[in-house]
Amino acid sequence: MQSKCASVVMKLDGIEALRVHKQRFGREGRAFGAPARVNLIGEHTDYTGGFVMPMAIDFATLAVVSPRDDGRAVFYSLNFDEEVSFEIAGLGRTPRGHWSDYPLGVVWSLAQEGITVSGFSMSIAGNVPVGAGLSSSASLEVATAMALLSHAGAELPLKTVATLCRRTENEFVGAKSGIMDQFIVAGGVAGRVMLLDCRSLEFELLPLPSEVRVVVCNSMVQHEHATGEYGDRSDEVEAGQAVLRRERPGIQLLRDATLADLEACRDKMSAASFARCRHIIAENVRVQEAREALLRGDVKRFGELMVAAHASMRDDFAASCPEVDALVEMAMRLPGCFGARITGGGFGGCTVNLVSVDKAEAFAEALRHEYKAALGIDADCFVCAPSDGALAMAAKGGAQ
Repeated sequence: MQSKCASVVMKLDGIEALRVHKQRFGREGRAFGAPARVNLIGEHTDYTGGFVMPMAIDFATLAVVSPRDDGRAVFYSLNFDEEVSFEIAGLGRTPRGHWSDYPLGVVWSLAQEGITVSGFSMSIAGNVPVGAGLSSSASLEVATAMALLSHAGAELPLKTVATLCRRTENEFVGAKSGIMDQFIVAGGVAGRVMLLDCRSLEFELLPLPSEVRVVVCNSMVQHEHATGEYGDRSDEVEAGQAVLRRERPGIQLLRDATLADLEACRDKMSAASFARCRHIIAENVRVQEAREALLRGDVKRFGELMVAAHASMRDDFAASCPEVDALVEMAMRLPGCFGARITGGGFGGCTVNLVSVDKAEAFAEALRHEYKAALGIDADCFVCAPSDGALAMAAKGGAQ
């Protein structure tokens, strides 16, 4: 079982990344960090203007940057021990299906905001599990953006940082995702979860009750957002949303629709689109109820909503998998667990579990043991607390 403190992760990785960067590029660099995130409730609601409740967690991506004189963008990954180089002046929107698409896409997206960066070297290191549903891509995008904004001598507000990083994901990389990941990775605050309205980008910071901890368990089944079933679900949602928009005046996005609106249009859309939209409309209601439960300190009700959200992701959205379902079932049998559900885009990745503080460590160990015994898979489990996002880290001088 692993339990990490954000400040320790950032400090240790930062020292090593700075050392490697200077050794490789011959110049002192500056390090900027961005965390991972876990979504407590509100899945696949963000790209239809709905509500989500994520929190930043204590994994991180570091981007170390220094200037160079040849007009090139050079990225070195400590994780992959691989270097790639591009001419900034000739940069187009040409992804290669490579890890470098994410930081390179940030360079392109910054240019769309009128910020052109001069030549730079960047070393990238991270401990966010890839394909686990903890948003390794957003962590990389936001860390890169923070480093390049400093390099360019520019500052941008939270909404713009999140928007340009989402543009990287959608328009450069080609993944159909909403803005939740980039927004919480950039704007998270330690000790708080975030209720985000993904249409207005207004948000509310809510305290996580002191009597619970969040335990994240990685099923070790990886998913991929840029291709495959995630994109299929997005297309099915959009098709259903288009029917509602056409048939029900006043509906622009699914967050405007009720289950009664959806039922009235059932015969005008495919069964798949109906089920996907039913998940999202009901999920928006669950997020609002979860807010009320947090404000009351009602962790039992919050856990019940998590369980209902998992069932909806499994049945209506068809985005779970047998391994994740097994983790949720095992978790709910263990002492101290109030709720468990899949988190992230689905088709693998992690579960998020709300657990009594006095049982969190034992819960994580027991869940690992049961999963290994039943499926033969060594799962990683982490006891997490809400952590600072990239903007708060920078403001506090972290990872510099």
